Amino acid sequence: MGIFSLFSSKQQKEDLNKGLEKTKQSVFGKISKAIVGKSKVDDEVLDNLEEILVTADVGVDTTLKIIERIEARVARDKYLGVDELNRILKEEIVALLQENNTGDGEDFELPADKKPYVILVVGVNGVGKTTTIGKLAYNFKRVNKKVVLGAADTFRAAAVNQLTIWSERVGVPIVSQGMGADPASVAYDTVKSAIAQDADVAIIDTAGRLHNKVNLMNELSKIKRVTQKLIPDSPHEILLVLDASTGQNAIEQARQFIASTEVNAIALTKLDGTAKGGVVIGISDTFKIPVKYIGVGEQMEDLQVFNRKEFVETLFA
Repeated sequence: MGIFSLFSSKQQKEDLNKGLEKTKQSVFGKISKAIVGKSKVDDEVLDNLEEILVTADVGVDTTLKIIERIEARVARDKYLGVDELNRILKEEIVALLQENNTGDGEDFELPADKKPYVILVVGVNGVGKTTTIGKLAYNFKRVNKKVVLGAADTFRAAAVNQLTIWSERVGVPIVSQGMGADPASVAYDTVKSAIAQDADVAIIDTAGRLHNKVNLMNELSKIKRVTQKLIPDSPHEILLVLDASTGQNAIEQARQFIASTEVNAIALTKLDGTAKGGVVIGISDTFKIPVKYIGVGEQMEDLQVFNRKEFVETLFA
């Protein structure tokens, strides 16, 4: 690992620590208070822990699963000191994320056998979808990947304009036909342009509306059909962007989008502005879809590839 990589990794850890500060202080900091005066993990400690995890928007079902795992270890080991609780809790959460293939990535990698790698980005308006695309483009470019953007959210002029600004800011080409254009046509031209430019990745924005799921499904299905005329197995990734600060509402949005299209990756934004960071764990466990990226700040560098061990270590640091 070079000096730049070491510095970058250290900076990312610092940014992650800062981004999760609200969750750490307001929620996971309560764990130490819950075990004051206790020498072992008993029913009262587990009840308090359950309440803390639910408060962190881990979700009731996922919380119960974690508590059951800890109870099993208490029963097996007969005696479990409270000083071991943090370690065991971390181990069980990491294991849960691992089972759902969440947090396996390293930096901004792309499959070598898929070029261009086509990413279709979905999510409701206001969750940071377009900003996430801009940050993705920046980070792919940072690791020497050639990027093409596609402005297929033609439902709103603001979405097209915002993505155009990001393309200029990052310094990557964009395919746009303006507001009101056929989204599938934009998607087709984006992939065609990416092929012609020998790009590594094509990132396509889509309309962020859920009020009519039939229209949404039809639009996304059409986009997939036209890109498959150029690359049969595209899009390779359907990335759902969710706002972590909305907690359980993010889980409901995920449920609706997953019912409408074949989401296979999730990005969670705005973790730095919320105490609901536990929603990362809940979403991964509820849908069995990997959380691939997390947003921990407003800067372009603040979109990170999700690493489960670093995330959990930081929460309990």
